Amino acid sequence: MATAPIQYHLALLGQLRTLLAAMGETEQIAGESHQLFLERLDELTASLATASGDRYPGQELLCQVFQRYPQIAHLVPRELLWFFGGDCLHFMPDEEISLFQLMEERRFAAEKNGEAFDWPAELQQLVTRH
Repeated sequence: MATAPIQYHLALLGQLRTLLAAMGETEQIAGESHQLFLERLDELTASLATASGDRYPGQELLCQVFQRYPQIAHLVPRELLWFFGGDCLHFMPDEEISLFQLMEERRFAAEKNGEAFDWPAELQQLVTRH
């Protein structure tokens, strides 16, 4: 069973899939390669749901989103870039990386103190302060 943070990121992957599927339905993206890409995204989602732990396929797939679908780059949930890390971080400006580093510090502090940590709420709180 997937943990709460994994569930959160699975939901974000679902949002990304919905966006990509809608692009295909509106014929903004045509062809079999788009459908194959969606299938790879589904495989990634299934893999994360079983907590396999390997995030490299996610890095590769998200980087391909930016290469294949630059028109939606601004709609890709930034949390996914941070979650998968690696080459995905190249698509984040330094200010965003600093924000997510601060989020990680807050998450680790909450875990250390045995407190619950609500990533979306904490992120919203930090974004509204900056």
